[in-house]
Amino acid sequence: MVNATDYQDRLKVWHARLNNTTDLLVPTDYPRPLPARVVEDVQTLQLSEQTLLSILQLSLGIQLKDGHPTPFTILLATFAVLLQRYTGDEEFAVGTSSASGNPLVLKLNVDPQQPFNEVVKMVSQVEADALTDEVPFEVLLDAMQKAAVDTESQRPLFRVRFYNETDTPSQNLLSSTSSTSDLTIFITSPAASTSLRTSFLKEISIRVVYNQILFSPKRIQYILSQITAVLEAAAKDAQTKSVGQIPLSDFNQESSSLPDPTTDLHWSQWRGAITDIFASNAKKHPERTCIVESNDQGGQVVYTYQHIHEASNLVAHYLIHKGIQREDVVMIYAFRGVDLVIAIMGVLKAGATFSVIDPAYPPSRQQIYLSVATPRGLIFISQAGQIDPTVRQYAKDNLDIVCEIPGLHINQDGSVSGGQAAGSTTDVFDDVREKAAQDTGVVIGPDSIGTLSFTSGSTGIPKGVRGRHFSLTHFYPWMSTEFGLSENDKFTMLSGIAHDPIQRDIFTPLFFGAQLHVPTTEDIGIPGQLATWMNKSQVTVTHLTPAMGQLLSSHAQVEIPSLKNAFFVGDILTKRDAARIQKFAPNVAVINMYGTTETQRAVSYYVLPSRGSHPAFLSSQKEVIPAGKGMVNVQLLVVNRHDRSLMCGVGEIGEIYVRAGGLSEGYLRLPDATNEKFLPNWFVENAGDDGVIESQVGGEEWKEFWKGKRDRMYRSGDLGRYRPDGNVECTGRADDQVKIRGFRIELGEIDTHLSQHPMIRENCTLVRRDKNEEQTLVAYFVPVQDPDSIDGFVSSTDENENNSDGLVSRHKYKRLIRDVREYLKQKLPSYAVPSVFVPLTRMPLTPNGKIDKPALPFPDTAQFRSGPSAAESSEVAKDAPKMTQNETIIHKIWQQLLPAPPEPYIPLDDNFFDLGGHSLIATRLIFEIRNACQVDAPLGLVFKEPTIRGLAKEVSRLQNSDLLIDDENPEANKAEEEAKKQKDVVDYAADLEALCESHLSTSYQSLAPREGSQRTIVLTGATGFLGAFILAKILEQPNTRVICVVRAKDSAAAVERVKKSSESHLVWQDAWLTDKRVDAVCGDLASDHLGLSAADWERLTTEGDTVIHNGALVHWVYPYQHLRAPNVIGTLEAMKLATEHHQKSFHFVSSTSVLDTQHYVELSDALTEKHGHGVLESDDLDGARNGLETGYGQSKWVAEKLIMEARKRGMPATIARPGYILGDSKTGVTNTDDFVWRLMKGCTELGFIPSMSNLINCCSVDYVAASVAAFALDDVNSTSLGIFHITHPPTFRFTDLFGTLVRYGYHCDQTEYIDWRNRLMEYTLKAQDHSLFPLLHFVLDDLPTSTKSAQLDDRNTQAIVSKQGITCPIMDDQLFGVYFAYLVKVGFMPAPPAGAELTLPELTAEVTQLKRSAAHQ
Repeated sequence: MVNATDYQDRLKVWHARLNNTTDLLVPTDYPRPLPARVVEDVQTLQLSEQTLLSILQLSLGIQLKDGHPTPFTILLATFAVLLQRYTGDEEFAVGTSSASGNPLVLKLNVDPQQPFNEVVKMVSQVEADALTDEVPFEVLLDAMQKAAVDTESQRPLFRVRFYNETDTPSQNLLSSTSSTSDLTIFITSPAASTSLRTSFLKEISIRVVYNQILFSPKRIQYILSQITAVLEAAAKDAQTKSVGQIPLSDFNQESSSLPDPTTDLHWSQWRGAITDIFASNAKKHPERTCIVESNDQGGQVVYTYQHIHEASNLVAHYLIHKGIQREDVVMIYAFRGVDLVIAIMGVLKAGATFSVIDPAYPPSRQQIYLSVATPRGLIFISQAGQIDPTVRQYAKDNLDIVCEIPGLHINQDGSVSGGQAAGSTTDVFDDVREKAAQDTGVVIGPDSIGTLSFTSGSTGIPKGVRGRHFSLTHFYPWMSTEFGLSENDKFTMLSGIAHDPIQRDIFTPLFFGAQLHVPTTEDIGIPGQLATWMNKSQVTVTHLTPAMGQLLSSHAQVEIPSLKNAFFVGDILTKRDAARIQKFAPNVAVINMYGTTETQRAVSYYVLPSRGSHPAFLSSQKEVIPAGKGMVNVQLLVVNRHDRSLMCGVGEIGEIYVRAGGLSEGYLRLPDATNEKFLPNWFVENAGDDGVIESQVGGEEWKEFWKGKRDRMYRSGDLGRYRPDGNVECTGRADDQVKIRGFRIELGEIDTHLSQHPMIRENCTLVRRDKNEEQTLVAYFVPVQDPDSIDGFVSSTDENENNSDGLVSRHKYKRLIRDVREYLKQKLPSYAVPSVFVPLTRMPLTPNGKIDKPALPFPDTAQFRSGPSAAESSEVAKDAPKMTQNETIIHKIWQQLLPAPPEPYIPLDDNFFDLGGHSLIATRLIFEIRNACQVDAPLGLVFKEPTIRGLAKEVSRLQNSDLLIDDENPEANKAEEEAKKQKDVVDYAADLEALCESHLSTSYQSLAPREGSQRTIVLTGATGFLGAFILAKILEQPNTRVICVVRAKDSAAAVERVKKSSESHLVWQDAWLTDKRVDAVCGDLASDHLGLSAADWERLTTEGDTVIHNGALVHWVYPYQHLRAPNVIGTLEAMKLATEHHQKSFHFVSSTSVLDTQHYVELSDALTEKHGHGVLESDDLDGARNGLETGYGQSKWVAEKLIMEARKRGMPATIARPGYILGDSKTGVTNTDDFVWRLMKGCTELGFIPSMSNLINCCSVDYVAASVAAFALDDVNSTSLGIFHITHPPTFRFTDLFGTLVRYGYHCDQTEYIDWRNRLMEYTLKAQDHSLFPLLHFVLDDLPTSTKSAQLDDRNTQAIVSKQGITCPIMDDQLFGVYFAYLVKVGFMPAPPAGAELTLPELTAEVTQLKRSAAHQ
């Protein structure tokens, strides 16, 4: 036994070992929910003989200090290699088992450059060290959590577990995964094998228990296959080959979803030049609308295809006339509008290369672009303003300009002017005006250079990217097929005018012969105006960056139903971004696209279907939307970072290379940089020309401008991984280049310029996420310390302010920061100037002397605040209609859902339930609000705010929590928000102390001695499903009499209700009445004295020997306050009934819903892991003092705690906690309103069942009723024990439940849980059957199917029921056959088709369909 001192010493070792351990996050397929939810499933792999031989070979070939590694150690090392490949982390923790059954934490260090044998040695040593320093896992966990600086730091010690099954004898543990673990791998090997095939090898199987909320079955299959791949590859060379070079990809297998880098693409599929296709469209349809330009007066100017064609011809002819040669660069000083389109098309028609400068760039930056591009032509759009004199002088001194168009402008009538050259009185186009209708005749080929775009350079000088004509048209026919684009669409021009996506905005509609709509500057700049403009213009297709998408959705007041496709590119797209735009555009499909300037076009895509067509799809996506798969003739290749000859396998992080025929030519005059980033495909033997031509353009002339097949790949510098479906998700950058708001930025370029500022000694720029999770550029710098130099930049106050992190007061260096910002504005585009500047006294350094970037202090949140103030934002709402936008949306939903809404409108302050709303409609209402407003509205919201005005206000609050809102008083707003959160979280436990004080006696008498053998039991809830069977089970015993408390108009009606209920449950016996064994009185659980008359109250208190309080208002949506009177106060009244006159035993029927918190799931895991049993009946329930999510569970918890307190004061009472209650095991009689049967019916109608390995605790009603009756009749013994769990043995799972449907012949295909959930949502919404509405619980809040429930110990129950020979009927095919037979007979479910594996039994009794009312009375 280890003493306390040794424990402390060992804990110090563990703390040092595990401190700052990376939180290992295995790549998931679905978002990680909070709070955690678990839907278990299991996959098993029996290792092949080849793999077993590999393990044997590795074991014999690796020498440790004390022998050879065990197969378990080798398998654990294999798993560690995979974890490193999946995450890129080299240090991480995993949980494992020990011979004592105590879980161990192993902190592994996997260097991808090491050979496999070294990894095995490391794992073996870490195992040995963990055993040497072993402490009980609970002690270690408690110590590490106490050492955490805050609750956020109290993360799990490990998220994956790797167990040797022989070390863990608990069967409960072996079949389940912890709620804090993502997956658990069990290694199993039988003690002996009788197989001749493996007589010399020990069989090994790997079983993975995983959470389907996070992982798809296909990912688990890949994990298992990759374990074998690593083992077999390592066995071939464990001594020298690094583990980072072990191949994991299966791209060469026929079933693989990954791209094959050796497959030939259509390299020569030339679609023709965009200029020729545009000209053809203009000639075919000269009067067709081409461009619609909005103006500041609220009107629109329409330009036809003929207008734009002839105007651009003029530009082209003039350029040629002035000496512009093929592929000369022509720089356009741009302004968003029709003139920009004319300029670009004119340059291309001349065979030249266009480049664009935004006049808003600082003059020094403009000079840099000009120096890189060295243009020979300049086009100034008239609305772009005057060129800065310094730029003009730079061009004169350094450039060979042969042609200039000083003021390009198209008039409303289609006439075009080019401005007047210096010293001239005529328009520059006058010499070529007669050529407006003539084509230039310039031949353009796929390798002709048409564009010059700029991308960041680490030296501070941007690189020019030469774009080929091939990509300008190549993808459009495919996009037409894939997304339905056509000449009928209306496109938008919203991209930055000097940002290369502007090409996509312009060329797409011109290719299709469609319309291009151009907003005004105000349309883009005024919050909410952009959505109004798109609605007015009836836009159908838009290209956006995520930042522009946020601008579109910000303050939007109208829907855009016409919008069908929104293509996003330029930055990472988040689920929140997609939800925002789909809120206002219900019919829009959001297409996330991936591409770079060097790939010329977006080259991959991932589609988020519209919420109208697939309402559940977005909810199943992770926060960052994947880059997706390559478009036509494009492959996204994720390549091994340690050996580029290897493709990455599913889940493995690698570098993304783009293989495509449409890559740009390379960098302008930078051959070394081009060769570094544009590489021949090394996966094929011949990456050069093969003579194949698939062009759709006839003739031979264009071939002069075709270099033949070039199988090239572009090295993006982005890191990513394949998902099991072949889609690629980006995980970061391989260098310091980042994207913010769609602009690619080289951090090194910023640092280069910063370091050149005379007052900065050291600097480092990073991307940090602000309080709204938005990426923000943060520049850290150490000012020079020379007082003479920096004196003018330092404020006289706060000179000595700094802290332990090295942070210096920003007030002190306010002037310096302003100067640095202005300096950078002259060197960088505005988007590359850091938003936050953090002065430091010193830079934190690593032991190697490099800047320790993770150690740089996080800037104060206040520095991140930006945007309009609250006062400014409020001005937008001055002209709002009588209803706000959210009020209008909710008003419309109410009109659709309410059975008879008031006309002509619903008053904003009318109560939903007063207008005919009820709980089923309320569930649908909340879903519709979630869908329409894109907020996570809780199910109980309509009960808390039952008016349109109140609901709209709450919805607005939820929406604003996601927006970038700046407050003048952030601390006050934070306090207000915290207060709001506290209000939203129902403090049901706070009710307990006051109720104890006001309702409980200070002490209770013991059970009164009974005279004679006759027992009189008072029963509430006798007309409910369980109550009818409790009544029958009590009356099975001789000398018993039951008085039922029933809601009815008089005692005769009360008795009749009891009789009818018992008859419908097939338990009634007429002798009960004739023998006067059953009586009934009128009552109401929510009223004083249970609603009994004074005479009935006195009678029951006098005659009763025992009280069974089974009645309750059962509702899964009502909040606590709605259920408090019947379920809490009613329980106190029933306790009073048991106490007055003489002390009676009191028996409360509760529910396992009082244990539905994360605490009990984790406690259950710990108890089953260590002791082999679940949560004890003696638990004090404090683990559910908060965290219960349903009002029903909360009300039962308060009632139970009151009874527990009363027991402490002497009251003879019991609490029974059943789980799901199914039908009678003999007759099949069951309640069709139960969740389980609704679920089963929904599955049969849907045609799908989920794969779920969660345990489900359901018992037959006759077992539950017999147990409750036994507690009541054996009250002397039962009241001494107190709490009873009524559970089924932990062997029945949801897979068993759903499997019965298939075995009895119902046509249901099994699918993974998330897919089933999404299908269920869509089916339920389309169904008109209100009986299916409760199934929305599963798709709204994943309750209860995806909430892993705690396993429960039932030793108290068994101590009572075993004496009477009561046993729990096992849930199996035979019992479910009885249930199905009943459900078919009453018409709740259809009869299964003939010829099934199992046949339903025949029921002879006359039955009627049972439906539960809300209350058990």
